[in-house]
Amino acid sequence: MIKISHYGAVTRFDLARTIAGRGRYWTAAYLIDDLLIDSGCAYTASEFTRQLEDRSIARIVNTHSHEDHIGANASLQRQRSGIQILAHELALPVLADPREKQPIRLYQRVFWGWPEPSAANPVMEGDVIETEHHNFQVLHTPGHSPDHICLYESTQGWIFSGDMFVGGQERALRADYDIWGILASLKRLAGLRASMLFPACARVRSNPKGELLAKIAYLEEKIGRVIELHRRGCSVGAITRQVFGGPMPVELITMGNFTRRHMVSSILRRNSESSD
Repeated sequence: MIKISHYGAVTRFDLARTIAGRGRYWTAAYLIDDLLIDSGCAYTASEFTRQLEDRSIARIVNTHSHEDHIGANASLQRQRSGIQILAHELALPVLADPREKQPIRLYQRVFWGWPEPSAANPVMEGDVIETEHHNFQVLHTPGHSPDHICLYESTQGWIFSGDMFVGGQERALRADYDIWGILASLKRLAGLRASMLFPACARVRSNPKGELLAKIAYLEEKIGRVIELHRRGCSVGAITRQVFGGPMPVELITMGNFTRRHMVSSILRRNSESSD
């Protein structure tokens, strides 16, 4: 399932597998001039490739290597000779062999599927990607994943944030996420002069600084509470319940891969390292 919306020169494609007549767990791709940012999941690859047939695309930038962002890479490479895929150097082995380098769990296979291998070239911190009308600065923003990047168009004040910014107030974290990295990257984005924030898993924001600062304040408050309770000798289980409340459906859906306890563990892991 695909939904299309426009924000001036930016076209947004919301992509999701259709299950029981509804799109489930949406992710967004963006097209500006001939630059595509992310390509959705494997289940939407064919439909998305058809949707893009009449559009000029020279390059794809993957914000990171998770399966819901690289799914149409291979089909677009087959459709268009010479199309270039760009990603952080840490992402390249995953793109080349997703099944071997980044095994996915059952819930991920159900909602997003296995991406096909694709060939990509590296971009790194400080690189500038030029299109006909815009220049996009590459920002390395780890935390959600080690290979995560954002793109910043300083003239327009656009931030394409991938999964670095998500809607709502996080109560759970995936086992391999780094909450301290997420916090540092959010602070970096909040320091930019920005007019629009284009996330992959949330609605477009027209008040980027305010939204980012609110997210940072929320996370810092939760982190502070976790650390204080830990200092008092509370167990991880007790901290989890006191700070992040009761069980969440996502914990069951992901079979324990995305949990409140992982959020607490990520906070304490870095805090313990810094106090050694």
